[in-house]
Amino acid sequence: MAAGLTNATGPRFAHASEAELARILDFYQVAWRYEPDVFPISWNASGAVVECFAPDFYLPEIDLYLELTTLKQSLVRKKNRKLRWMRLLYPETRVKLLYARDFRALMLKYGRLDFLHEVLGGNGPSASSRSVTSPRPSKPAA
Repeated sequence: MAAGLTNATGPRFAHASEAELARILDFYQVAWRYEPDVFPISWNASGAVVECFAPDFYLPEIDLYLELTTLKQSLVRKKNRKLRWMRLLYPETRVKLLYARDFRALMLKYGRLDFLHEVLGGNGPSASSRSVTSPRPSKPAA
């Protein structure tokens, strides 16, 4: 799915990597919600919220938020800072930050190197470097 496109029945993703993660979660029947909550993390002197953190996914069955950082690696420092504030202000809320290397590992595991190359360009192995291009994730070995 191209970045910014809407599924026939789903949300409008900010990036194709989010749509791909949603596809994997759907395949494994993991319940998820896309950007369901916004957490204020900074306020001005008069108490107005000036900065928030809205994790990409919420997995309600395991009470975990996921945030992807594959769109622009230059934003990793900013997201790490937001995550530190999030953990300080909302210690009971579980958030996992998935870096580009984590996303690459997922795509490698599921044979989606063609997608990885399309989304991350030269930052990932090309589809020609492997012949595995399964359109759906394979079941993990038992």
